[in-house]
Order: sequence, then C-alpha cells, then structure tokens
Amino acid sequence: MAIAFIPCDLVAWREAMKLVEAVYRDTDDFPRKETFGLTSQMRRAVISIPSNLAEGAARNSRKEFAQFVGISCGSLAELETQLMLAISLGYLKPDAQCVGHVTFVGKLVRSLRRSLRASDE
Repeated sequence: MAIAFIPCDLVAWREAMKLVEAVYRDTDDFPRKETFGLTSQMRRAVISIPSNLAEGAARNSRKEFAQFVGISCGSLAELETQLMLAISLGYLKPDAQCVGHVTFVGKLVRSLRRSLRASDE
C-alpha cells in the first residue's frame, strides 16, 4: 500500500514519529492498572503530535498549517505533563528515551510555530 502524503521533509514530523515509537516502548512496562489510564492518555497525546503536523501540512494554507502546529504544541504539553507524572509515580526513569526525545521534539515543534507566526507578521 502506497501512502499518498507523508511530510517526510518536515524534520519535526520525522522526530515526532520517533517519539511515538519511544513512548510506546517506554510505556510497555507500565503497571497493568494503567492500561486504560496513563498509558492510554500518553499514547493518544504522542500520536496527536505527528498526526496534527501531517494534517496541517496537507491543508490549503499557511494559516491552517499554523493552526495544526498549535494543536501539536498542545498535545506536546499534555505529553510533557504526563511524562512528569509517570516519573513521579515511578513508572518511568528520568533518563528514559522518550523523556529525552520529548525535549528535542518540543524545541522543533515550538520553533516551527514561532517561524510560522513570524512569517504572518
């Protein structure tokens, strides 16, 4: 099956896809009682980041793209909060792969948002 649109040239999207993989791997060992709680919430939030970048990139205007990048930033903040909670509950170690990578993806996505905002001014 060929996929018609993948924004592979968008570094933030590529790195966000890597973050999805890291979160899935790192949450595999969460307690079973969290399957429908924190694990599910974290996985939904992380999937939303590259999904919204892709949807925004496929839209018709720069303004629409900027709106979806903003939604990605919201999902990123949600994930960062959930990661902090997972660390404080002892489910994740502070040096887990997803913890380090969320910082990198955050810089990329927020930089993209700033760039889009600056081009509108």
